[in-house]
Amino acid sequence: MTLKSILLGAALSLSTLPAFAEINVEDPYARASSPAAQVGAAFMVITNSGDADDRLISATTEAAKRVELHTHVITDGIAKMMEVEEGFVVPANGEVLLQRGGYHVMMMGLTAPFVQGETITLNLVFEVAGEVTLVVAVDNERQDAMNHEGMNMDGMNHEGMEGMSDGTAMEGMSDN
Repeated sequence: MTLKSILLGAALSLSTLPAFAEINVEDPYARASSPAAQVGAAFMVITNSGDADDRLISATTEAAKRVELHTHVITDGIAKMMEVEEGFVVPANGEVLLQRGGYHVMMMGLTAPFVQGETITLNLVFEVAGEVTLVVAVDNERQDAMNHEGMNMDGMNHEGMEGMSDGTAMEGMSDN
């Protein structure tokens, strides 16, 4: 076998490798409505610069007993926060926005209050890219362009939250 045929074979094998997602997370922040709140949420922009779709399938943190991927759905004029069990698609060469009033990482049963200016560690798990660990700033005062006008979680029906055995309830959580 000549060097030329080895190099040609190597080049051909590399061209058949699957395209991988290349995940980048920008502007992550977390918030809770008060020092006594038992729930908090994290928001961010997830960008995929790869040629293949990826999917955020779960998240973990030591800052909460339970973590779920959530969205808000309005049915018959009633806003409900619901878990998105299949996760969030991060399209190839695109992004997904986790924002107040939309997709977000919901943390229930906080192990300590979210203190303005401190940080929490959040692990995001992607189908293709694997685990990404973030240091997320707590910003309970943030008012930004991602805020949906009039969206307030105080009066929302939080599907699946009312029966939590550890007593963590959604009351007091506000997106404003």
